[in-house]
Amino acid sequence: MTIIARKTNWRFANVAVTGINARTENPGPGMAVARCIRECPEFRGRVIGLGYDALDAGLYARELCAASFLIPYPSLGEKALLARILQIHEQMGLDVIIPCLDAEIPNFNRIKPALAKLGIKMLIPSRDQFNLRAKDHLSAFCKSIDVNVPESKIVSDPSFFDTCEADGWQYPLVVKGIFYDAGIAYSPYDAKTIFGRLVSQWGYPALVQKMVYGDEFDLTAVGDGKGNLLAPLMMRKRALTDKGKAWAGVTVLDQGIEEMANKIVKALMWCGPLEVEVMKTDDGKIYLIEINPRFPSWIYLSHAAGRNLPVTVLKLLDNECNFDFPPAKTGKFFIRHAQELIVELIDFESVLITGSLAEIPERWIQEGSGYAEHV
Repeated sequence: MTIIARKTNWRFANVAVTGINARTENPGPGMAVARCIRECPEFRGRVIGLGYDALDAGLYARELCAASFLIPYPSLGEKALLARILQIHEQMGLDVIIPCLDAEIPNFNRIKPALAKLGIKMLIPSRDQFNLRAKDHLSAFCKSIDVNVPESKIVSDPSFFDTCEADGWQYPLVVKGIFYDAGIAYSPYDAKTIFGRLVSQWGYPALVQKMVYGDEFDLTAVGDGKGNLLAPLMMRKRALTDKGKAWAGVTVLDQGIEEMANKIVKALMWCGPLEVEVMKTDDGKIYLIEINPRFPSWIYLSHAAGRNLPVTVLKLLDNECNFDFPPAKTGKFFIRHAQELIVELIDFESVLITGSLAEIPERWIQEGSGYAEHV
């Protein structure tokens, strides 16, 4: 297999985006990232969707993805991932990959040198950066930079929840998976149920965290790898799903939250997208809840607020980022909704059988698909 490295301007790049599921209670960021890129007036390239399941809706969203492919689950390791990416690259000629899920970043980090030799760029954190912000290391990291964080504990034995109150862990508690997902436990039974579900899906250990009460805020931005926080955008959550994910939110400005994010990015020398989740108490104290190593699922709000962060990644990779960002527009409100995506059975069968939907059907050209120029 002979693959020739491509060199192209970001405006005409083939950009692969992962995490294109659309689960209502916990959607991946990929479709929102693709939407940001596709709606940038300067972008004339192609977005290629990378999914893990034939039911990932983004695989069939032709208004967003010119082509779509299944890739192996992260648990299969970096060798399987690299082999699949090479197949896709041979067919599509990839220029950029934007990973959008926490669990896949370690594998992408390991294959980054091999992809770089082919001209495929990524802006992702190093292994050390990724590990330092992980949930099981977060408390120690925050103490080292004087950032408030709720008291947390790594838990491998569910019997902890039967006796924890005697040690000062009062219910309700937050129980978190090592990569994703969380639940609020109001009793030992709740805690052990949540714990069992999380470790069965994400593996051991889990994390227990004391509750902090207040208003929930998220900040998303891009780190340039040199300690600079680029184009930060803040959102206050206004409605949550059962998993605590934002279902509605509004853009805001908060100097204290931005200062915290700057401190984090500078300490980590963070490279790539990130999301900082915080809780602000009634007395104004700010607690860091999580640092996510990718864009959030609400990232389309950045396009509406005048700071299109996925496009910032493309510009930064192409050395065209001028760091002169317009002020973020406050008062931009988003409300998530679910809708049906109509799919032809032949397309679904193509994904099931071949693992790809790479050709744009004739009907899409006739119906005015924005990708007709690429056929």
